Amino acid sequence: MSLGTASRNSPHADLAPSGFTDIAASRKRKDRTATVIVYAMMGVALIPLIWVLVVLVAKGLPAVLDVGWWSFDMAGQLSNQAGGGISHAIIGTLTQALVTTVISVPVGVLTAVYLVEYSRGGWLGRVTTFMVDILTGVPSIVAALFVYALWIALFGFSRSGFAVSLALVLLMVPVIVRNTEEMLRIVPMDLREAAYALGVPKWKTIVKIVLPTALSGIITGIMLAVARIMGESAPVLILVGATPVINWNVMEGNQNSLPLFMLEMYKLQADDQVLARLWGAALTLVLIIAGLNLAARFISHRFSVKTD
Repeated sequence: MSLGTASRNSPHADLAPSGFTDIAASRKRKDRTATVIVYAMMGVALIPLIWVLVVLVAKGLPAVLDVGWWSFDMAGQLSNQAGGGISHAIIGTLTQALVTTVISVPVGVLTAVYLVEYSRGGWLGRVTTFMVDILTGVPSIVAALFVYALWIALFGFSRSGFAVSLALVLLMVPVIVRNTEEMLRIVPMDLREAAYALGVPKWKTIVKIVLPTALSGIITGIMLAVARIMGESAPVLILVGATPVINWNVMEGNQNSLPLFMLEMYKLQADDQVLARLWGAALTLVLIIAGLNLAARFISHRFSVKTD
């Protein structure tokens, strides 16, 4: 049999150069179609986001640009008249978020360290993972009602900013646990084994090698969790009373916050000044959360985990 006859009878004879060209062209068309669809869906998703931001900035910017907005509270100020500021709500939001972070970070990080480094699939690890999964889906109103029933109704403590922080802890801890778990798992096992080979104890390996390697991702997750809990409205509505003055003490007395201030203004939304304060408080909260997200991205980029 000649070489030409063998070539014609070969099962791959139909894959001539023209066939390869047709397949490549078809793949390019499919790739371009998929790319167009992806970008189109991204554009559709951005439309409501951009719309909300434009409306929020247009309506809230006049209040935010006023110097008194940041330096005064609402003590002695009528809601339907110009004047006053929102410093009391900003301070309340930041102090409540700070107390929540101080409680949540050690609990969340140490829980994640146990699940990744020590649990080994034991019953306690499985139960802990199950409880974290449940807490991840708990609505904020349920957390607020639980704290109200336990902290206020059962133990007899008064409504305060600290009660709000306790409810926010239930929302923040599972986020920190899940994020820290993922960051610890991407730390190469070679680093741990090298430390063990040198005789370094396991606890010191975790403290000196594993946690510093994953530190940037852990901090990023913590800051994003803080940004999430700062906008929760149900806990502040149930667990603390509103006040027009600054209160630095989260353990005692009424304490305002940005979500609670917006709820107050919403009840009085018939007046132009009230609406201006409502939009201004919303924009202020968005600016604070945006600042935290930008800081998280900077830390993630500046101190990113190197696994190679």
